[in-house]
Amino acid sequence: VQLVESGGGLAQPGGSLRLSCAVSGFTFSSLDVSWARQAPGKGLEWVSGISSDGDTDYADSVKGRFTISRVDAQNTVYLQMNSLKPEDTAVYVCSLQQRGVDYWGQGTQVTVSS
Repeated sequence: VQLVESGGGLAQPGGSLRLSCAVSGFTFSSLDVSWARQAPGKGLEWVSGISSDGDTDYADSVKGRFTISRVDAQNTVYLQMNSLKPEDTAVYVCSLQQRGVDYWGQGTQVTVSS
């Protein structure tokens, strides 16, 4: 049972990054998966989610800039982040829930700075 994020790093304002969340130990195709983030000194903020059917939802703060997708054959969810802003700087974590239990990855750092 594991969620592993990758793809974070340093980007310039206006730049792009693609985050990955690799999931193992679950029947991935039947699960909804979410991304959240925590900026320095702030609480956890939900960013985006994708259902097992592929329906997507976004926080207003990222709508039109971020795109969530999934490849069930790879047990992976992606978060494509475009037009990045300094306020997108945060640790990004993916999560899912199964049988009422929440599972989280370790997170990946995204820093947006010139």
